[in-house]
Amino acid sequence: MQQIKPIRVFLTVVEQGSFAGAARSLRMTPASITRIVAQLEEDLGQQLLVRTTRQVSLTGMGAMVAARYRPVLEAFDRVTEEVTRTTRPDRGRLSINAPMSFGMRLMPKLLASFRLAYPNIEIDLQLTDRLVDILEESCDLAIRISTPPQDKSTIWRRICQVPRQVVAAPALFERIPRPETPDDLQPAHCLSYGSNGGAESWLLTSGGMRRTVRAGTDVTSNNGEFLHAMALSGNGIVTLPDFLVRGGLASGALEVVLPDWQVAPLNLMLYYPPYERLPPLVETFTEFFEAYIRDLSSFDFGGAV
Repeated sequence: MQQIKPIRVFLTVVEQGSFAGAARSLRMTPASITRIVAQLEEDLGQQLLVRTTRQVSLTGMGAMVAARYRPVLEAFDRVTEEVTRTTRPDRGRLSINAPMSFGMRLMPKLLASFRLAYPNIEIDLQLTDRLVDILEESCDLAIRISTPPQDKSTIWRRICQVPRQVVAAPALFERIPRPETPDDLQPAHCLSYGSNGGAESWLLTSGGMRRTVRAGTDVTSNNGEFLHAMALSGNGIVTLPDFLVRGGLASGALEVVLPDWQVAPLNLMLYYPPYERLPPLVETFTEFFEAYIRDLSSFDFGGAV
């Protein structure tokens, strides 16, 4: 650590363009900065910086040393961060990926509460409805609402079920017949959720009866908010999680289609890279996330499991 400090000080002087700027950045005195850089030059036997009353500039040797030192310092910082992240449960940086709709509606309050409890944990939250490759994206964990994954290279933890509803705007049925049974659902009127443009399948049950309905491909999207907006404007029938459609159902802007039939729920899950054991920082967030969801009354997912 003592050998790294002069390198960090020297590179900060180069980045800031002055000893005073480096002192402010590192929260040190200008005299300490000057002394450390002078000692580094003495140890190397080379002048690294040209000092004038107005600016500090690199010598030819200084430019070469800075170019060689910079990746060394970056690699040192990366390793330090990784070690800290795996050994400290309350300090470090956590990279999380979450679906767009879920992230916009739930994560702001959840992360605000998490940051109050753990102010020394930094969060990098990326929102996407694309099913990310958690290994390629270098995520610490991903939040997903889906069926259980088939990918054996990841591990996952189910938090709770996410009920879904088949809904549409009442105005839609001024233009088309109201479906009475699953067999009455026409693909052209059913919008598909998915990322490949294919038709979505809806498994509907009523008592002991089961029906699988294929939605259409006239309009497909991988974003639940978009499909929700399409349904609100009377442009089709959609199957979406309760948390997206609850407000529309309460206001009457949406209605449940086929109320005697239920659509299979999805699962709220956490995905992880193939850790042998959850890193303490990841475990801290996992425990908080699960407790938050269990305690959430205004954002009911149908009960934790």
